[in-house]
Amino acid sequence: MTFEEKDIIYPPVHPGTDRTFIRFYEGEPDLNAIFYAGEQETMPQRIFVTDTSVASIEIMRPFMDFFRGEDFSHPKIEPGFTGKRGKDILLILGSGETYKTIESVLAIIKAALDNNGQRSAVFVGIGGGVITDMTAFAASIFKRGAHCELVPTTLLSMVDAAVGGKTGCDFDTYKNMIGSFFPAQKIHIIPSFIESLPQHEYKSGMAEVVKTALLYSPELFEKLEKYPEILQNRKNPLVTEAIKICVNAKAKVVEQDLTEKNIRMQLNLGHTFGHALESMAGLGIVTHGDGVAWGMARAADLAHAIGLTTNEYAQRIKNCLASFGWETGAIHPAMKAKYKDDDEIARVLFNAMKKDKKNSSSKVRFVLQENIGETVITEVDEKLVLSVLK
Repeated sequence: MTFEEKDIIYPPVHPGTDRTFIRFYEGEPDLNAIFYAGEQETMPQRIFVTDTSVASIEIMRPFMDFFRGEDFSHPKIEPGFTGKRGKDILLILGSGETYKTIESVLAIIKAALDNNGQRSAVFVGIGGGVITDMTAFAASIFKRGAHCELVPTTLLSMVDAAVGGKTGCDFDTYKNMIGSFFPAQKIHIIPSFIESLPQHEYKSGMAEVVKTALLYSPELFEKLEKYPEILQNRKNPLVTEAIKICVNAKAKVVEQDLTEKNIRMQLNLGHTFGHALESMAGLGIVTHGDGVAWGMARAADLAHAIGLTTNEYAQRIKNCLASFGWETGAIHPAMKAKYKDDDEIARVLFNAMKKDKKNSSSKVRFVLQENIGETVITEVDEKLVLSVLK
C-alpha cells in the first residue's frame, strides 16, 4: 500500500495571551475599586463567575449588591443565579469539588451566550481553584477563545491553581481530565481574602506552599518546618511572604515550560498519589491539599524505596507534614471505610494512577526528591509503588 503526503505548517496556537500581569494588593478586598474605578463605557463586557461560598462572604457584599436579578432583586446567593450590572454579568455556581464538572463549564458559557457575549468579553473567575480552573477553561473554548482574568480567594488558588494557565474540570471520578492551557491576562492577588477561609481550606492551601518550598525554596521550608503554628495565625507576615515566594517560583517555571513538557512536571510533586486518593475516596471527600500532603509523604517513602534518598530525608518530610496535621501513613483513613482491605486499597489507587493524564506510556511517572531542591521525574516499578501504599 503506497501513499502520497503533503504537510501543512502552522504557527503555534495562541494561548489566550502572551503575558500575565500579576498584581499583589494590600488591605481589604475591594473588587469595585479593581473593576469599576475607570470609565465603564470603554471597558469590554465582563462575565464574573463565583460560587455560593465566596458570594456569601461579608467583604464581597459591596461588589455583589450592584448585580440585579431579572426581577431587579439583590443577588440570591444560590447556584444558578445570574445577575446584571450594566453590560456585565455575574454567575453564581455551587461550591466545592462536586461542582467542578463540564456541566458547570457549560453553564458559564450559556450565561455568556444568553447575554450576547462576544469574543472580546473578559471571563473573570472569583474564587478558589475550582472556580478559577473552570472560568479560564470556559474562556478558552468560548468562541474559540475569549479573555480571562482571575481573582483567587483561597490560599491554594493564590499560590498554585490560578497561576500558570492550567484550566479544566473533572470528568467521571477523575481529576482535571478535561481542560486546556490558557493563561489569564491578569491575576489579582489579595492575601487578606484568606482571613475569611474555613480552616480546612486554609490548611489545604498550605500543602501547596510546603510543596513549592520543597521544590524551590529551602529557606521557606525551614521556616515552615519551625513554625507549623502558622496554620493558626493567618495574619503572620510569613503568610504573605510565602504567597509571593510561591507565585514567583511558579511564574519562573511556567515562563520556561507553559505546556508541561519538562520542568513544569516538577510542580506535580505529591500529585500523582494525591489525585488518585482524591478520585478513589470520592471527589470532595479529601481536599486537594490534604491529598497532596499525603502524596508527598508517599513520594518521600517511594524515593527512599528506590534508593534515591535517605531514610533521614524521607522522615524529615513526613515529620514536617505531620506537624501540620496531615496524614502521612501508607493507608489514608478516607480509604479504609470504602474498601475491604489494604491490598484492595493499594490496587485501586495504583490503577487510578495509571489513568493520570501526565503519564506518557502504560507506566506511572512520579516526581521524587533526593533532597530539598533536588528533584527528579522517573517511572517506578509497580511492585515498589504498591509497597508504599500498604
